[in-house]
Order: sequence, then structure tokens, then C-alpha cells
Amino acid sequence: MTLTTEPRTPERAPSRRSTRADAVPTTTGTRVAWMIKLVLIALLDAVGGFAVFTLFTLDQVIPAAAVLVVVVALNVVYLKKGLLPAKYLAPGLIFLVVFQIFVVFYTGYIAFTNYGDQHNGSKQDAIEQIIRTAQTRVEDSAQYRVEIYTQGDQLGMLVADPDGTTEFGTADTPLAPAGAAPAGWTKLTLQQILAQQDEVLALTVPFDDDPNSGTLRTADGSTAFVYTSALQYDETADTFTRTDTGTVYTDDGEGTFRNADGQQLTPGWQVPVGFDNFAQAFTNDQLRDPLLRVIVWTFAFAFLSVATTFALGLFLAIVFNHPRVRGKKIYRAVLILPYAFPAFLSGLVWAGMLNPEFGFFNQVLFGGAQIPWLSDPWLARFSVLLVNLWLGFPYMFLVCTGALQSLPDDVLEAATMDGAGAWRIFRAIKLPLLLVSVAPLLIASFAFNFNNFNVVYMLTRGWPRFTDTTLDIGATDLLITLVYKVAFGGGGGRDYGLASAFAILIFLIVTVVTIISFRRTRALEDINS
Repeated sequence: MTLTTEPRTPERAPSRRSTRADAVPTTTGTRVAWMIKLVLIALLDAVGGFAVFTLFTLDQVIPAAAVLVVVVALNVVYLKKGLLPAKYLAPGLIFLVVFQIFVVFYTGYIAFTNYGDQHNGSKQDAIEQIIRTAQTRVEDSAQYRVEIYTQGDQLGMLVADPDGTTEFGTADTPLAPAGAAPAGWTKLTLQQILAQQDEVLALTVPFDDDPNSGTLRTADGSTAFVYTSALQYDETADTFTRTDTGTVYTDDGEGTFRNADGQQLTPGWQVPVGFDNFAQAFTNDQLRDPLLRVIVWTFAFAFLSVATTFALGLFLAIVFNHPRVRGKKIYRAVLILPYAFPAFLSGLVWAGMLNPEFGFFNQVLFGGAQIPWLSDPWLARFSVLLVNLWLGFPYMFLVCTGALQSLPDDVLEAATMDGAGAWRIFRAIKLPLLLVSVAPLLIASFAFNFNNFNVVYMLTRGWPRFTDTTLDIGATDLLITLVYKVAFGGGGGRDYGLASAFAILIFLIVTVVTIISFRRTRALEDINS
């Protein structure tokens, strides 16, 4: 036997030139996409570099380093081959970090500070502001001839000293010798000064970096006088002294200068306060009892909202899922209309309908009765639940309709053949099977209603107010509306630290309730197994 073999063609190793050619886009479309990617990355680097430079100039080292790391990581991900999953995950991860993780950690940080209306800056900013607000005109002070200049939104002052020298300064830059206004500054005419009179009157130009040296102010835009503060700051002793009475204000360690009688200077500055905000929530006489009532009502509102919307949604889903009902599509479309309207608009509309004097309910349904739907505490709570029922049942109707249509027909037919009635089938088969599907959605609905800001604030603003506190807290307030009022002013000024502490409290409550609820729903999974 003779074996014949065909000659093999030797495989040629790819040349170095062909390898390099594979790394470069060849088709026109690929090249265009490559160039677009390079342009976008260049724009990203430019914006990121500017942000890093700006943050470094503001002494924000940690945020600047974080931005730099993100920019470098994005360059590596989108320029290096073999990282295809990272290219899709990177944008989502960045948004997750910025809008979720960072917000949670920053809120936690603020909760342990006194950040608020009178404590929203650094100590140096507070010192300068105290000196500036306590300034009065020096009697028999020299008169300075001035001209007012503008650059963008900033005002500057060109000053002719009595000794003949000329200086220029702004509110942020002390006076410095200058023969004329710097380039880019435009002199204001008399008409322009009159048009910006409030800004001109508020312009204070310091003589030097020492805030105790005084400032120049003008009332007419042409002449200025010396103003000095009635409070002198001693940097060595870290105290303020009132020049007319000699009263001394010292740093009390809580972000405020305070004298021996307890009087304090405003503004203060931001400092860590530990757990004081959390302790204040349960020790402040003006806040403790109303807060406990708000917590109880928040739980009741969330539970009753879920129970009522689920019950009504399930009832309507069963009714319009019956095979003998005609026109199901039309009815279903009508029933989900409340779900399509914005909740805040619906709250305003219902507030008008429940008005005791000219609302639709009192004038039409109750023949002109004066029922205080929104001013009586219990009626206001009932009204909030009613409006939330109207807004929330379409969602449960849709969920329950889908769950009912997914139930196995053979199980229902077997129960019918065994002689089970409609109520027994619903209680023993339909409802348990439904809960397997909708239980996670009910938990999510509870968490949503626990923080249902729109319906409460737009309908009642949390009122009627409690009579045993001076704070703006009412019978229909939820924890989330209380957080809003504390953060943005509700009778006691803005207190972001306390509001953040409440936000952490809400987060912990919702987390605990969710964990417990999900553990309890595991028992329902055995029904399907």
C-alpha cells in the first residue's frame, strides 16, 4: 500500500505590519466612531482638569483627588482594549456613586454637624461677617472721592485718598495703589449707579487684610467715609470685645462666640456636634412630643395607604377580570387615569374640592355644609388617606390584574371540581398565590408611602398645626415633610444638621421594616414550591 500525502502549505506568521494595521480602524465608519470617542474623551479630560484645578484652588483636596481618579479611570476604560463590560458599567457606576452613595454619606456627615442658618460657613467667614455687620461710620472721618466700576456681577471702587494717592479695591480685595481701574473694569454712570443703588450701598471695601482696620462705604457713588466695627477681634485670644461696653465674647466650642450672660454673636460657623442632633430630637420639649406623634401617624399612614389601595385595586381587578364583563378595556383605561396625573397637581385640585366654604364636596355633595375637611385633625388625616387612595389604587389595580391573569387555570378548575365556592377559592388559592407575586411590591409601596411628600404637603402642608409647640408641625405631617420644614424653615429657622439626622432616622426605619418584611415573605415562597 502506498500512502500519498499532499504537501502542506506552511502557515505564515502575521507580520508586524499587519498586527499594527489590525489595531487601527480601517473602515470609514470605524474611523469616524474612533475620532468621536477621542473628541469626547478630550472634552471629558478638559472638564475634569478644570474641575480638579478649581477644587485645588479652593483647598478641596479630597474632592479634587476623587475627580482626578475618576477621570484617569475613564481614560483607561475607554482607551484600552479588552474592557468591554467596564465601558457599559462605568456610566452607571458613576451616577450610582454621585447620586446615591455620595448623597447618603454626605447626609450622614451633615447629621453630625450644626450646619444651618447661622452655622453655614467657616470660622474665618463668621469672624469677617460679624465685623462687617457691626460696622458704624467713624465720626469726623476723612472724606474720600470715589468712582464705582463694574466687571460682570462684581463692583469695585477707585479711591482718591486725601493725601493724593489713588487706590483700587473690591469687597473681596483690599485697597491697593493703582493709577486707574484695572483693565476690564467699566466705570458706572450716574444713571447706572441709581439703577444699582442697593448694590452700591452694600459695597464695603477693606483698607487691608486686617478686618479691624475698617472699610470704606459710599452713599452716593462719589464720596466715601470710613466705617469701623463696634466689635474688635483679638486673634491671639480668639475673642471679640465690644468697644463701647467692653463685653467680651469667647468661642464656646459649639460654633458660636458667646459672652458670660449667654448672648451670642451671629453668624456662627460649622462644627461637629456628635450625636447632639439625634439627642435633640427626643429631648427638646418643643420637638419631642410632636415628633413621636408624627412617627406614629407616619406608620399608620403608610400601613393604611397600602392596605386600602391594595384592597380596592384587588377588588376592581377581580371584578374586571371576570369573563362575563364587557368593555373591559374601556373600564381599565378609565380606572388608571388617576395614576397618569402628577401627584402634586392632584393634591392641589383635591385641596380646592375639600375647601370648607366653596369646595365641591361641601357645596354639591353635602348641600352647603361647613365640614372642616382640612382644618380638623382627624378629618384632615381622613382626607389625606382618601386622596392617597384615589391616587394609589390604579397602581394596585394594574399589579393585581397582571397577577390574576398569571394564575394557573388548572388549579382553579380543580378547586371548582372539588366543590369549593368563590370565597373559598379566593381565600385559599387566589390570595396566597397573589401575595407571592405582589408581596415585594407591597413592601415597596409601604416604603414609598412612608416618604409620600407630595400628597401631604400639597393637600394640607402638614396642618392643622399642633398647639403645644411653636414649630411648624401638624397633625398630618409625615417624617419626610417634617424633614423638609426643619431643613428649609418651619418656625425655627433652617437646621440642615437636624434635618439630616431625621433623614438618617427615616432611612434606618425603612431599612429595618423592609428587611423584616422580606424575611416574612419568604414563607409565601413555599406555596409555589
